[in-house]
Amino acid sequence: MADREQRLTWRGTAAQWDRRLFDAVARRHWPAAERALPALGRAADHGVLWGGIAAGLTVLGSARTRKAALRAAASLALASATVNTVGKWSVRRPRPLLEGVPLVRRPAVQPWTTSFPSGHSASAFAFAAGLALESPAWGAVVAPVAASVAFSRVYTGVHYPSDVAAGALLGVAAGLTVRELARGARRARAVPGDERPAAGVPALPDGAGLTVVVNSGAGTAGDAVLGVLRDRLPRAEVVECGGEELEAELTAAAARAEVLGVCGGDGTVNAAATAALRAGVPLAVFPGGTLNHFALDLGLTGAEDTCRAVTEGQAVRVAVGRFTPAGASGATEGDGGDGGEGSGGGGGYFLNTFSFGVYPQLLRHRLRWAPRIGGGPAALAAAWRVLRAERPVRLTLAGRPRSAWLLFAGNGTYHGTGPTPRRRDGLGEGLLDLRLVHGGGRPGPRLLAAALAGPLTRSPAHTAVRLRRLRIEDIPPGTPFAYDGEYAKAPPALVLDALPDALSVYRPS
Repeated sequence: MADREQRLTWRGTAAQWDRRLFDAVARRHWPAAERALPALGRAADHGVLWGGIAAGLTVLGSARTRKAALRAAASLALASATVNTVGKWSVRRPRPLLEGVPLVRRPAVQPWTTSFPSGHSASAFAFAAGLALESPAWGAVVAPVAASVAFSRVYTGVHYPSDVAAGALLGVAAGLTVRELARGARRARAVPGDERPAAGVPALPDGAGLTVVVNSGAGTAGDAVLGVLRDRLPRAEVVECGGEELEAELTAAAARAEVLGVCGGDGTVNAAATAALRAGVPLAVFPGGTLNHFALDLGLTGAEDTCRAVTEGQAVRVAVGRFTPAGASGATEGDGGDGGEGSGGGGGYFLNTFSFGVYPQLLRHRLRWAPRIGGGPAALAAAWRVLRAERPVRLTLAGRPRSAWLLFAGNGTYHGTGPTPRRRDGLGEGLLDLRLVHGGGRPGPRLLAAALAGPLTRSPAHTAVRLRRLRIEDIPPGTPFAYDGEYAKAPPALVLDALPDALSVYRPS
């Protein structure tokens, strides 16, 4: 009985303080806020304000920013669903009495739902938290807006301060939950394949003998990797660089190190793999880019996995795709070497994909326009340009003339339908997964038809086969191609081939 009375006394005291804070806000007069805060609260009705911000970030932002916007929208959806299905109908707290709140602040139509917790506050803080957990810079920009929306709910008299505080906590929890769900999905995707173990790779318990080249463009992901390296492999040499210096630093690091490490996205990892292949050293991949397809398909979820593998000396052999210039006589340059020096006309390697046609053209236009108008608008403008004006590429494939909107070659078999699927079960197969979208008609309908086709079908729009080697001839001058997200101009003839067990890469067993 005494406990019950104590709880009732505590609740009464809390309610009194809640009302006192509410009345204190009602009595305060901020001339600049009289119209601004109510208008801000109305803008956040039904998530319109946050939807507009997410749309703007998606169109105008980088790939990382678009990912952050998606994460923020998902957090908002989770918070809103929780508030409206559980929160509102569990507590059933009535709205505050509006006595003392100036008429100019009050909403024209009073909310009909219960008061606890504040849905506007939950949505605002969920969006800000989801954004900040993926992009701290944008989170810092949006956080004051979220706080202002939350405060406006007390200022306009529709919520008690405790309603707003509870909504804010629920919103942050939603952001954290979405992040953990995303991490869980990523771990589920990153399942090690059946690659053969690599014998004889060194175990480096403290990192001595390892040189890690960190792409300075990796941002917060690179900073996180550096923290793990300092903790787990303190004697590893770390080199931070970017831009035109990156390839030279990777080559120099591979020449002096026992093991070459790299932190960056797929393009950076490709450059590191090329340096490791030429130097004959194993590679340690620390995922740190916007896209980490190679690391995920290998089964690496983060820097901790790589550190554990390096410490214990666990690695696998993976296949590598190679593109090499071919002479008119049919001889292939560099068959006994490393695929040539550099990329483009000199040949090179691909860990993930190689392509001609629509995608390289998209990449070419986006890279040219992004410095002037930003990544998002550049991608939209590139898609508009390509789908309106481009023509299919005419090539000779294995001795047969072809007209293609897209030629896709994957290093290993990719799953899923369409011309450019995105997931592999393993990297040890040593076959090229070739997808061809035939020319004819317009690119949009052809690409859509190919996307709906099966993974190994022969249709008027799409062909898919697996093979070890492919010769491509009669390539028009200046034709671009893409490999692992990089862009180059093609020589008149190329040979694509798969090199089984070509590279040793650290991965925990």
